[in-house]
Amino acid sequence: MNKYEHVKRYIKDQLQSNAIKPGAKLMSIREISSQFACSKNTVIRAYDDLEKEHLIYSVPKSGYYAVQGAASDVQATAGLIDFSSAAPDPEVMPYEDFQHCLNRAIALYQDQLFSYTDPQGFLTLRQSLAKHLADSQIFARPEHICVVSGSQQALHLANVMPFPNGKSTVLVEQPAYSGMLRSLELLHIKAVGIARTKDGVDLEELERHFRNNNIKFFYTVSRYHNPTGWSYTQEQKKQIARLASKYDVYIVEDDYLGDLEIDRKADPIYSYDTTGHVIYTRSFSKVMLPGLRLALAVLPKRLIETFTLFKSSNDLSTAALSQAALEIYLNSGMFDRHVTHMRSRYRERMKVLQDASLRYLAPRIQVDAPQGGIFCSITLPDGIDAWEIAAALRQQEVLVTPSDRFYLPAFPSENALRVSVIRTDDQQIHNGIRRIAEAADRLAEVAASGQMRSAREWHSSRNAMM
Repeated sequence: MNKYEHVKRYIKDQLQSNAIKPGAKLMSIREISSQFACSKNTVIRAYDDLEKEHLIYSVPKSGYYAVQGAASDVQATAGLIDFSSAAPDPEVMPYEDFQHCLNRAIALYQDQLFSYTDPQGFLTLRQSLAKHLADSQIFARPEHICVVSGSQQALHLANVMPFPNGKSTVLVEQPAYSGMLRSLELLHIKAVGIARTKDGVDLEELERHFRNNNIKFFYTVSRYHNPTGWSYTQEQKKQIARLASKYDVYIVEDDYLGDLEIDRKADPIYSYDTTGHVIYTRSFSKVMLPGLRLALAVLPKRLIETFTLFKSSNDLSTAALSQAALEIYLNSGMFDRHVTHMRSRYRERMKVLQDASLRYLAPRIQVDAPQGGIFCSITLPDGIDAWEIAAALRQQEVLVTPSDRFYLPAFPSENALRVSVIRTDDQQIHNGIRRIAEAADRLAEVAASGQMRSAREWHSSRNAMM
């Protein structure tokens, strides 16, 4: 190791061990030069590299200071199999690529990053998003696109803002994304449910709701449904769009995994909307960095002004630095390369899940694993309660999510588990499904013997998971 590498390694170790605290001043170039018997240029080179790695920063005529010490040592529990998480796997997130984009964004947009921006988002980003969406057969002009702070914000705004149809009830597929249900509950909005199965929704029932129940909008995840993983057929999407137009009901289409679609010919409901009745949302949280809080909403012309007004009253504008970095990330081709990798990765995990289910699970346990996406549903037979098996699995270091949390309180829920592959690997999937099978067999034996514990005994375990 030469002198330059030795100096750099020494300072880096001091920073990462917290021997040099965040904000502390580093030794001067002269002091380091003397300590290591090297030239000042060697020290300057080492400090420059550490500054490029964002570990230190310089203050003119003052010296160098530590940005931060050791990274937080937060790691998953060894042996834990997490089938419950909806957050992306940190091991495959594009940290370095996006860091380049952040640095470039600061250089290009520094005059815009510290002032309020258009509530709809940077115009140049919306232009890039329009091109990006066109690849998915979603043709929207930039003025119809709004950049939002996560798709949850778009759903919340749709819940609270008035719609041109003057209606007030929200129709929600059942089961549904729990974040949407939580928003409706907190806002005290009247909501009714319609069953969503592997075959979609009953279109006749949907029409009755649209015709009779004062429906403001119908909330649906059209593909890779959360929590089941199911997708509508193209014909169902066409019919939903047709009924929305016929009865002046809006559709809020949550296409949170649109970028992970395997079938590139599979169009969203939005593509069949000819009368401006579909609000289309897409998130970037599941395929890149969730902490950026970035998503988009494509709005019918009649809703743009109201949506933007409510959004500006909510947060004035979405974080400018995140917007600028996303624009560079999209235009550079980095996003497409990353998404291609993620699409393949999750498809392979779903295939492993299908194989493991066939290998370990008894026929009485129904598994509906899609070809892509991140979620699937495991339907349990009578005698094996979802919360009881979830509590038993927790003792075996396997986390799953009972499906009743994805239903409106008045709607009958399925006895099922949501399983996510987003933070697992092949071996964990096999081990996790095997443990689910073993736990189901044990509970079935206990139930058959008449010694099943009461739900009261599971109460503490259930609360711990909620």
